[in-house]
Amino acid sequence: MEFPFPSELTGSWRRAASDVQSYLLFDGDRPVGYGEVWVDDDEDEVELARIIVDPAVRGRGIGSALIQALLGPARDAGRSEIFLRVRPENAAAIRTYLRCGFADVPQASMDEWNVGQPIAYRWMRYGGSN
Repeated sequence: MEFPFPSELTGSWRRAASDVQSYLLFDGDRPVGYGEVWVDDDEDEVELARIIVDPAVRGRGIGSALIQALLGPARDAGRSEIFLRVRPENAAAIRTYLRCGFADVPQASMDEWNVGQPIAYRWMRYGGSN
């Protein structure tokens, strides 16, 4: 996928429901990361989503900083669990999520949650270790 993302893709993101909170992480005046916190009252959970780090600054801990920043409002939402999903081939992101306290959900849950998804995501749950 190209970076920065095309406006026809990102333009639809802010039209999301009111239960989606968007965040930018800055390095000085420069945005270096983007992520969303999706609050699901019906499921009593929060999902971290659309986590993006500028390729020019990857490998510098920006992803971990972004995840830690997103965990604040995710915890503040007061829901019982925090999840995220990631493309299974995104090894760098998976390593970051593991370092930040996420772990894989059971395979049966992944299989169930991936029904109807465009790809078979790797689903992870926050365990609070960091």
